[in-house]
Formats: sequence, structure tokens, C-alpha cells
Amino acid sequence: MAHTAQKITLSSSRDIPFDKLVPSQSNVRRIKAGVSVEELAEDIARRGLLQGLSVRPVLDADGVETGKFEIPAGGRRFQALSLLVKQKRLVKTAPVPCVLRAVTSDILAEDDSLAENMQRVALHPLDQFRAFVALRDKGQGEEAIAAAFFVTPQIVKQRLKLASVAPALLEVYAEDGMTLEQLMAFTVNPDNARQVQVWDAVKNSWNKEPYSIRRMLTETSVRASDRRAVFVGVDAYEAAGGVVLRDLFQGDDGGWLEDPALLDRLVADKLQAEAQAIAAEGWKWIEVSTDLPYGYSHGLRRLVGDPSPLSENEVAEHPKLLAEYRALEEEYAGQDEYPEEIDTRLGELEAAMEAFEQRPLIFEAAEVGRAGVFVTLDRDGGLAVYRGYVRPEDEPREEAVANFGDELGAEGQGQIATSRPVSFPLVRLRPPSSLLGVSRSVPVFQTMRMMAH
Repeated sequence: MAHTAQKITLSSSRDIPFDKLVPSQSNVRRIKAGVSVEELAEDIARRGLLQGLSVRPVLDADGVETGKFEIPAGGRRFQALSLLVKQKRLVKTAPVPCVLRAVTSDILAEDDSLAENMQRVALHPLDQFRAFVALRDKGQGEEAIAAAFFVTPQIVKQRLKLASVAPALLEVYAEDGMTLEQLMAFTVNPDNARQVQVWDAVKNSWNKEPYSIRRMLTETSVRASDRRAVFVGVDAYEAAGGVVLRDLFQGDDGGWLEDPALLDRLVADKLQAEAQAIAAEGWKWIEVSTDLPYGYSHGLRRLVGDPSPLSENEVAEHPKLLAEYRALEEEYAGQDEYPEEIDTRLGELEAAMEAFEQRPLIFEAAEVGRAGVFVTLDRDGGLAVYRGYVRPEDEPREEAVANFGDELGAEGQGQIATSRPVSFPLVRLRPPSSLLGVSRSVPVFQTMRMMAH
């Protein structure tokens, strides 16, 4: 005998005035989670109530309907509506869409509340990423999207960045083939082809942690904290057409410069410009190098110069700096560590006093004419200039002094011709010995010339 399927009757829907609704003690949600009531109220004010309340009649002691309706499912929406009424943005008699459970139903109020909260399926993160892209493509800016969904613009940027990962990898993520943290790692490099290449290389490997993926995607790049990048400046690098890779999901120390060759050229150009300015001081030779080799000054004589004199203002300023420094040290001597603002001030004072100690040296003009200068970078990316080195072949000789008058010839005693150009020795630009593990051994040579003094 065939069985006839039982027909299902859905609960009726109706609009109920807000002042007829009351909270239900049968609502199973007790702990606050997710979007705040204030944010939910603002969302309802903006777009209206997207989901009605589940209600049932309130009965008196005799089982007679009182005209009020309790809300076992939808309590947070009711709280948000209550806030809007309190703020006088919603009238207390405003009709509220509700699904009305019949008094005769066998389903308990707690059953309704538990089902609504447990049977919801959270939106997959990838669907959220793509939804943000759709909103942006339809003209909404990042700020507007952030305001509509009560998140920061930075989060919107992150979601949009995630959605820009190679489509093939998004599908892997959608099928739970990779974690969200791994997907985040791929956003550091916008090259979709390279992203797929890296995933193919690691997907069957034991080492496919996010940090490994980031390293592989940036292995031919230079950190923005690299001293060459600090010397040139990331802004100057980008102005020259360089691309900077950035990580929106964790600290990236300023990002990665993707064009090391361009960076090295900019370093060389800036060092050469500095060397040209120093050449005007009258040195016989200048050697420019990103990295000076070990023992670069071996066999050379270092000139002894006199520190340049302090100005009247500097003479007065130095004791004040020293007194302030000692006073701060004494005041905070008993503490394990200095307050941040005090530590910063002490650093400023140290730098100022160090500048007094490292004053430029003044050399004799005759010595300058036979000596040279090394121009390079220090370990922090600053310009380092080492003046006053004399090569053995440039040392004054007795026979040269004895024949000095004969060499002058028609120029006359006591005068030196200044029209004869003298070449700088070969100035060799030494590129960095390594670039994140990638050997770069091709040298760059440049020659500078100056007039003899």
C-alpha cells in the first residue's frame, strides 16, 4: 500500500507593531558574539531588516493570548530595533516583519532558538572576498565598503588582495586544498603565473609553510631595509619605475624591491654624484664602492688632519647637551628601562654629541693633492666617506724635490701648471657580493677625471 507524503504547512508571516514584541527567556543565546548590537542597529537603519523575527504568542496563566509576542529567535535583531526606538530613529509602533509560530505547535521555543543559531552556515571567506570585488567593480570605494560592513579599510584591502590571487589557487583554497594563511602568503607577489609555479613546487612538499611560500615569491627581490634601499630611498626607486612588493597581512619591514638591477644602478649613480662633489676638494683620486674589501687601506698612509673649529654657537651648545644627557641619566638611573620618550631624547642627544666628536678634518693642501678618498655605504645605508689616504707611489721623494725647478721649465720657479689634466685612477663600482642568496659578481667600472691642483 502506497504511503502519501504528509503535506507541510509553513508558519504564517505578519507585521507586528514593535511595542507588542517582548524578549523571550527561551532564547538560547546568552553570550555576545559577532557584530555588536550598535553595529547591527546601524546596518538595519541603512538597509532595513533583512530577516524577520521568529515569534509566538504570549499566554496568560489561563492559556489565553495576551496580545504580546515573545521572540525565541531573533533576539539581537530585537535589541537593535530597541536601540533605534530609544534613539527615536524608529517609532515604537513601527510594523516588524515576523514569522508567527502557532500556539498549538509541538515545537518548543528553545527548539526554534537553537535551530536558528546552529543551522546557519557561515559564508565561505572566498565568497566574501569575491563579494567585495563585485562591490568595488560596481563603483563602491574601499572606504564605503568598509563602512557598510563595519570593518576597517585595511581589512577591505586585504580581502580584495586575496581575491586577486591566481584563480587556480583560489579554487584549491575553495576545495580546502590550502589554508587561509597559505593563501595570504601568495598575495606578496602579484604575478599569478609565479604564484602557480610556486604552488606546484611546494604542494607535494613537506615544507609548504606560509613563510616558505613568501620566501620563494621574493627570493630575487631586495628588502626595503637593505642598506642600498635605505641609501637610495624607496620613493626614489619607485619614481625610477621600480616595483615594490608588499605584504598586507603581516609586517614586511617596508616590502621588497623587485628590481635589484635598477636599485644597484641608482646606488651607483648616487655614489658617483657624491664623489663628484668630493672631487672639488682637490683629492688626487677617489674610489667609489658599495662594499669596500677587507684590508682596503692596507699599505696606505693615513693623513693626520685637524678637526674643523667649532662655531661660537656650537661651543655654547655642547655643554648644554652634555648637561641634559647627564641629568636624564641620573634621574632615571634606578629604573629597569627608560620611558619611551626619554629613551628617544637620549638617542637624540647622543647623536648630537657624536656629531661634535666626528667633525670634518682639515688637511694641508699639498697633502690633499697627493692623497685620495674612499666613498662607500655604511652598514645602516648612510654615506661613508674616508678621506686622506696616500699610496706609496704618491709619497714625496727627495729626487723629485731636487729636480723640481728643472721640471717647471718655462712655467717659472714656484708655479705649477694647472691646465694639464690628471686622470683619477680607475674607480671601480663593486656591486654587492650577494643578493638574498643570488650571486651577483659582474663588476661595473667607471672612471672619473679631475684637474691637478
